[in-house]
Parts: sequence; structure tokens; C-alpha cells
Amino acid sequence: MADISLPRRLPERRAALISFGLIVLIWIAARQFDLVDRRFLPSPLEILERLRYELTQGTILGDIGATLWRNLIGFGIGAGAGLALGAALGLSRGFAAVIGPTVVAQRQTALFAWVPLLAMWFGGNDTGKIAFIAVAAFQPVVINTWQGFAQVPQTYRELSEALLFRRRDYIRLVALPAALPAIFTGLHGGLIYAWLATVGSELFLNIAPGLGGRLSEGSQLFHIDLLFLTILIFALIGLAYNSLAERAETLLVKWKRP
Repeated sequence: MADISLPRRLPERRAALISFGLIVLIWIAARQFDLVDRRFLPSPLEILERLRYELTQGTILGDIGATLWRNLIGFGIGAGAGLALGAALGLSRGFAAVIGPTVVAQRQTALFAWVPLLAMWFGGNDTGKIAFIAVAAFQPVVINTWQGFAQVPQTYRELSEALLFRRRDYIRLVALPAALPAIFTGLHGGLIYAWLATVGSELFLNIAPGLGGRLSEGSQLFHIDLLFLTILIFALIGLAYNSLAERAETLLVKWKRP
């Protein structure tokens, strides 16, 4: 399977690069021929100049650091709680019968509906932002971890009982390896949700150092080059997260392959 799938990725990457190049060309043409009001669409060179200014005299590196700090702390708390609760739900039918409906109900609640409540509980500063990010990361992780442990094949359970595995041995040698693909799917989703929540928390809660604050600054002061630069940074970090998650899942698949 590896010999078949690898060549297919090369044309896909070329197509992605070509589409990106076309977008940049259209962007340049729109500015060059005044197809769009210059006040609403900066040129790529203006964005590069803004980046140079921010790196030499601005605060963009500190803002990136503040945003990543909130994101990673919130993701760590939410994913850790999701893994623990999801494993408990998947390994205990009785516990799932009692707690499971509440978890499902929480999953059905729109993510941004939690913002007013969390702002009241934790305030709009870093604690409130991290709490919101943690809730976002928790949702996909707990559901996928629960499903991963709950859907361990019955034959695996019966075999572990026949071999007289202790509970911890069953979890370590049977249940956890079988649940890992679902767990990684949940962690991947949690990473994406946490990043979206990071953007939302910095925009909707109190303005503080971070990329969301720079978005607000660009909007209020009509610095369109800063707006575009910040959006591009958000996109690049999100792509990096997604790439890291996909690589981790690929390594997992190779590890599980006989």
C-alpha cells in the first residue's frame, strides 16, 4: 500500500502549489489593474513590508508567543481531561450509562455558547481564554476516546479473559492499542477546535497581547496590511498544527502495520 499511496501525494502537492500560485497571481493582478479598492486589499509587498516592520520594531513575535501559550495550555488541559473521561466512559458501561448522556448533551451545545458563562466564571483575561480553549479541545477528544475504548472487538475481550489478563494488562496491551486510531482522531480534532477557540477567545474576550488583539487593532485603526498579515499567520500556524497531527497519525499507522 505504501508504494501506491506515495506517488499519489506528489501530484496533490503540486496541485496545491499551483492553486496557491494562481491565487497570488490573481491577487497581484487585482492590485496592479485596480480591480479592487486599494484600501481593502493590500499588495503582497505591503504585507511583507508590514512583516519586516513588525519583526524589527513591532510586537508580532510576542503576540505569537502569547497566543501559542494560551492555545497549548488550553489544549493540554482539555485534551487531558477528555482522554481521562473518555477512557473511563469506554471501559465502564455503568459509568457510561450514568455520565454518558451529560457528555453527549455537552457535545451538542454550540461551542461559542460557552463564552458568556466562562467569562462570568473565569473572567475575560487569560484564565477565561484558556478555559474556553480547554472546552473546545475537550469535546472531540472525549467522544473519540470513548468510542475507541468502547468499540474494542469482543473477541479481544474474550481472549484477554481466556489469558487471565488483569485489568491494567487488558487496558495496556489490548484496549489502548485498539483505541489509538480513534484517540488520535480525537486529538487531531481537538487541536483544530482549540486553535479556532484561540482565535475566538482573543477576539470576543478582553483584548490582551496576542494575535487576536492585533486583528482588533487592525480593524479599529483600518490597518489592512496588519489584518492580512495576522490572518496569514493564523492560517500558517493552523496548517502547521494540521501537518503535525497528520504526521503523528501516519507514524501510528506504520507502527500498527504488521
